[in-house]
Amino acid sequence: MIETERLRIYPATQNQMEIFIKTQTDEILKAAYTEMLENCLKFPDKWEWYAAWFIELNNGTHIGEMCFKGLNSNGVAEIGYGISEEYRRQGYATEAVNAVTAWAFQNPNVTAIEAETDAENVASKRVLEKCGFIANGKIGEEGPRFTLTR
Repeated sequence: MIETERLRIYPATQNQMEIFIKTQTDEILKAAYTEMLENCLKFPDKWEWYAAWFIELNNGTHIGEMCFKGLNSNGVAEIGYGISEEYRRQGYATEAVNAVTAWAFQNPNVTAIEAETDAENVASKRVLEKCGFIANGKIGEEGPRFTLTR
């Protein structure tokens, strides 16, 4: 578990992920979380790199999720994150991204963290910039890609 001034961030267990998947109403998200759980089960020694991580306030209120999308052989991990609408614009995403990237860089095999965001998602782009990510000139499935290196 990662603890910050206001947040607790931790990888979900198998049971938590199964429940979370069942509650998803968006089929795209349901498929993504199902794939994440499948990879967790396929690579249990790399659970943290495939699991959904829950973001909670210190009082236990669930406010969002984040994930790593594996760790490739070059030591690059991609992250994704989302904060529930009623908790946006309060700095929680920035706090969470800073915390998980610091956690990831404790692993000596991690050379960089990447993320991508919809070109129109100014708030997400701003979060990445505040956390030190730099646009790398590539476009991914979701939009421009950003990189944070050691």
